[in-house]
Amino acid sequence: MPLVAAAVCPHPPLIVPELAGAAAPELDDLRAACDAALARLLATEPDEILLVGGGPESRIFGAADSGSLRGFGLDRPVRLWKIACSGAEVLPLSLTIGAWLVGRTRTELPRLARAVAVDAPVTECADLGAALATGSERRTALLVLGDGSACRGVKAPGYDDPRAQAYDDGVARALADADAEALLGLDPVLSAELRVAGRAPWQVLAGAVRAAGGDWRGDLGYHQAPYGVAYLVASWERA
Repeated sequence: MPLVAAAVCPHPPLIVPELAGAAAPELDDLRAACDAALARLLATEPDEILLVGGGPESRIFGAADSGSLRGFGLDRPVRLWKIACSGAEVLPLSLTIGAWLVGRTRTELPRLARAVAVDAPVTECADLGAALATGSERRTALLVLGDGSACRGVKAPGYDDPRAQAYDDGVARALADADAEALLGLDPVLSAELRVAGRAPWQVLAGAVRAAGGDWRGDLGYHQAPYGVAYLVASWERA
């Protein structure tokens, strides 16, 4: 089948050391987990990498498009793949960080990106995933970007919500078990209340794996909430 593997990573701007400054070592373990997930993704020898992340609207991006971290203090574009005058700094934060993570691997593989609206209905996410899984004859690996709840403690961006821990633990189990149905069962309303940025992209992943068929195995590489936001890293591969 064209879909050969997937990696799940979060997209906090502070994962970029130049933005974190003196606090950069606090996310060393997260960077290492993301690097390991990308290494496993590339080890499956895909023909291309497709990045999927949340954004204000569902949209397809071209290989020459780029993102920017200028708003966070880094005056340097983050290119998706190719350098061309036709490209523009249009990638949302999720895909910008995803492009940065892929860039760290030094791979020359072609890469494309697709944003899914953060408030997209479950069926739309699943249908998008199915289309991505069956829309190419090339061996495709997915890099799925998304954060968990932002309500893990009184210093969290969304303050403290007692429902957040159970929500994030459920996502962690689903990622560890490659449980597509559990991801598709995530409630969009609760996810929005907990300020979850990864719900829609995770459900695109679930739809893709369900459409691709076969048995899949998952491996959870990281699950922490260092700044009151849940960050999860996982790898999914064919069993």
